[in-house]
Amino acid sequence: MADVLTKEQRRRNMQAIRSISKLEGIVSKELWNRGLRFRRNVKDLLGKPDIAIKKYKVVIFIDSCFWHNCEIHGRIPATNTDFWKEKFQKNRERDERINNHYLDLGWHILRIWEHEVKQDFNGAIDKIINFIQTAKDKKQS
Repeated sequence: MADVLTKEQRRRNMQAIRSISKLEGIVSKELWNRGLRFRRNVKDLLGKPDIAIKKYKVVIFIDSCFWHNCEIHGRIPATNTDFWKEKFQKNRERDERINNHYLDLGWHILRIWEHEVKQDFNGAIDKIINFIQTAKDKKQS
């Protein structure tokens, strides 16, 4: 299927896409303000986790309801449905591969849905902090 945008329009559209979403930025800022130290979007870790603490073998992904096709809020766009179904299926398969990769290596992996953060921001932050603290305690045992 031919692109409906001109090359210039497509270029501007693609330039507007940021590697870190606003939601990830808000979450990481709050975690940083609460004293946690971590790295964001670590390129040398599989899947470029949104938050990573190598010392405690912790990776955290904040999954978008759209791109990861959340069962509650995810929807398949009305146009080009075959493309989107295949895209979302590949995303789910990739997420599963990444989960298994870290679990096989003994890492602690947490996936947070976008809607969890939006519905209860402080609860989601507390969940992340508790997850990291649990991993830290296991490392020190």
